[in-house]
Formats: sequence, structure tokens, C-alpha cells
Amino acid sequence: MVKENLMEVRKHMEEACLRSGRNIDDVTLIAVSKTKPVEMLMEAYEAGARDFGENKVQEILEKRPQIPQDARFHMIGHLQRNKVRQVIDKVVLIHSVDSLRLAEQIQAEAQKRQLHTDILLEVNVAREESKYGFFLEEVEEALKEISQFSHLTVKGLMTIAPFVEDPEENRDIFKKLSQLFIDIKSKNIDNGTMSVLSMGMTGDYQVAIEEGSTMIRVGTGIFGAR
Repeated sequence: MVKENLMEVRKHMEEACLRSGRNIDDVTLIAVSKTKPVEMLMEAYEAGARDFGENKVQEILEKRPQIPQDARFHMIGHLQRNKVRQVIDKVVLIHSVDSLRLAEQIQAEAQKRQLHTDILLEVNVAREESKYGFFLEEVEEALKEISQFSHLTVKGLMTIAPFVEDPEENRDIFKKLSQLFIDIKSKNIDNGTMSVLSMGMTGDYQVAIEEGSTMIRVGTGIFGAR
């Protein structure tokens, strides 16, 4: 089932790229495997998935050793500062840096261990009270501060759009973040490559791709409902 679902998602990705004149190679699919057993991750791996997204540090620590070494894990959930040291060397990218204090903690841990960590700034575009992240107008200032950190690179931006029945309702959210992404990229702030725009999930990833997403995070669409 996982293999068929992956094929279906890739087909929809291709269609969205075709509609928006983009190349599918410019969009990375992250299989969101939170709460799923290792057997299901291996099914996805055998069907070609290499990027896996997890919400909890504990799941990364448990699953990482059981999956082939060329698999890449992404931290996509809210990261508590006291868990940074456990996960910093286990993931290729932390998507959910939602405060300066968290960035400072990652910098301190990375410096201590002589590591370099890639992060995304999480942006609460819809200003939802239940979500973490910087507001749109706070991002540039935060980026300038974080650009002083020697052991971090801000690779781009991430958002979790509201849960909606009609994906078109989130188009404006994706548009706003995409515009900010382009604006910031043009300013060449030190220590930010601005190459990653992580937006779009199972319900709305096609709209996100049409609006410029370079990374989509799909869980239910691949592994089924939790």
C-alpha cells in the first residue's frame, strides 16, 4: 500500500509541477513517518523514499539506527530546547526553529561539538494561536540576528498552514511565504542560502508546489491515517 501511495503522490507532484512550469527535481518529498512503525518506513525506503520527517526526538533516536544509512531524517515538529543535544547530529535539517532562544541553544550545542547545523525558520503565516513560529514581519530581524551564529546556516523558511477542507484556502498563505522567501533571498543576508521553502502537507501540497514550495511533508498521503 505504501508503495502505491508514494507513486500516487509523485504523480500529483509531477502534475502540479507541470501546471506551474517547474521541474519535479526541484521539489523534495519528505515522507512524514511520525508514529509509524519501522516496517512501514522500510516499505517507503524500498519504494525510493530517502527523506523522512519526524515530530518527536524520541522517534528519531529509535528509528534512525534501524534504517539504512543513506536515509535522511528531518526534525519537523516543535523542538524543546532541552532536547537539542539529543537530535542535533541525527538529522539533516531542523525545520521547526520557531524562536531566537531555540536558535541560540542549537548554536551552543553545535559549537560545543564542532558541528554545523542546517535549519529553517518556522513562520506562523496565519498567526494561529495554536501554532509556533515567527510572524511574517519578524522573520528578517530574526534572520539578521541568527546570521551572526557561526555554527548554524539558515537554509530557508517553513510553515504549517491551517487545516482546511479546500486546499485553495491555503493558497494565499503559501503565496505570502513565497514572496517573503524571494524578498529575503534578494537581500543576501549573511549566513542564509534561502534555498529551501518547506510548505505543503497531504491536503494541500499541490497548491504549495504551484506557489513555489521546494519541500513538501506528506504523511497520511503515504502511510495512511494515524
